[in-house]
Amino acid sequence: MIMVKKWLQSYALFTASACIVLLVVELIVRQGIVPAYIIPAPSNVVIAIYSNWKPLIFIHLSATMLEFGIGFTISVIGGTGLAVSMFFSKTIEKLMYPAVLISQTIPIIALSPIFVLWFGYTIWSKVAVTVLISFFPIVVGTFDGLRSTDKEYVELFRSMGAKKQHLFQKLHFPTALPSFFSGLKIAIVSALIGATIGEWLGASEGLGYYSRRMSGDLNSEGVFAAITLLSIVGMILFGFVSLLERRFLKWKNV
Repeated sequence: MIMVKKWLQSYALFTASACIVLLVVELIVRQGIVPAYIIPAPSNVVIAIYSNWKPLIFIHLSATMLEFGIGFTISVIGGTGLAVSMFFSKTIEKLMYPAVLISQTIPIIALSPIFVLWFGYTIWSKVAVTVLISFFPIVVGTFDGLRSTDKEYVELFRSMGAKKQHLFQKLHFPTALPSFFSGLKIAIVSALIGATIGEWLGASEGLGYYSRRMSGDLNSEGVFAAITLLSIVGMILFGFVSLLERRFLKWKNV
């Protein structure tokens, strides 16, 4: 009951505004003010999801989530490992940090065909795009969090005889958690976007492929059905990470 009350306090205004916007869109489409092939009526989008829920969920959403899951896992493990390595080694930092930054300056749409050339139209071309998009916020968030430790605390720990591994476990790691979770929340949504972009450029299944196919058929209801599912999944994933953040950072709210 308390959680429901908190949710209403936080998101009641947004929920009410979203309902009003959907109602207005429904009315202007029904009245013919805006053609349905440009913006479909929300009710028709719901019907499209209901009518095709089996292929949407069991074929296309499942494929997208598999690509997302593999890519996001690689990003978390690899990104965290690289951030810790850069924190402990100035040489690795000077070598890898510019490379990580450069990777984000190249448009994904330009790199995706290269991944298709390297990996073909397999799942790994989509995974590569997912990793490229979600890797950066995890690396930067974790690395900046590790570096944000107050030097006075470091000196205090050292004066008490703490070794390097104890400093990391008891001081640097807890200090980095807020920044890590901030990067993780960005990365988990970005990873879903990356999987969808990869499917747009070459796939035979997935929500990105489905929306592209529906777009080619001028089926706006199908396009918005895929977008709606992606938005719902993205919000669920973001909420899951937020719950983990509250679980691991209880001390921050004390």
